[in-house]
Amino acid sequence: MESIDTELAARIRADIINGAYEEGERLSEAQLCATHNVSRTPVRLALRLLEREGVILRGEGRGYQVQSPNVEDILQAVQVRGHLESLAARLMAQSPDRATYLPDMARAIEAIDRQISLGRIDNEVIRQMQAANKIFHTTILAACGNDYVGYTCDQISHLPMLAVGSMVFDRAVADTPDQVERGFFRLRLGNAQHQVIFEAIEKGDAVRAEGVMREHSHTMIEYIRMFEKRDANLTVADLVAYSGIDT
Repeated sequence: MESIDTELAARIRADIINGAYEEGERLSEAQLCATHNVSRTPVRLALRLLEREGVILRGEGRGYQVQSPNVEDILQAVQVRGHLESLAARLMAQSPDRATYLPDMARAIEAIDRQISLGRIDNEVIRQMQAANKIFHTTILAACGNDYVGYTCDQISHLPMLAVGSMVFDRAVADTPDQVERGFFRLRLGNAQHQVIFEAIEKGDAVRAEGVMREHSHTMIEYIRMFEKRDANLTVADLVAYSGIDT
């Protein structure tokens, strides 16, 4: 169960990312207390957490100013995460204990395949795929034998598309049958990459595991670039919407 200050930080962060505050806008402790019906102590703790994340910046005096991430920030962070996950795949393939974790990865691949075979993309299907995808990726981080890899991923996991196992669903794929099929093709390709990564780790092929994971992680960057070409005014809030789940 999250502490009140951690939960409050998540709510304030979501408001900032979704554009509820202007860039550079001053955050008032008193206003945040009133808005979220909490005392000043959890507000101050939440603001300190958001400052460490870089979502807000300490201004002159005792106040804070909004420093919302932009699309380029997300792209840079995705690159970092891709390198970390690639390293984790390599290390897991070299680990003598890797067989212990392989069943979890296999079940995750099978779960995603089952959802794809349903031939539809709705909120429940997306949730099931995201849950299985998270298991696949977090298993590799947990089994790589280097705690700093997972720790570093955690430091950027608050950003959109940066939580380990995040998936992207193109909102335009439902427009025509061709676009729907392209959407399913991308999902099948992504899970096929999971299978190759799994087999490389199983065989102890560290170079192949690292290379395919790097290619797999780069897909997120390709998606964001595609969205930018489609919408010159793409925002971070738009990227949040590409999680695919209707709220």
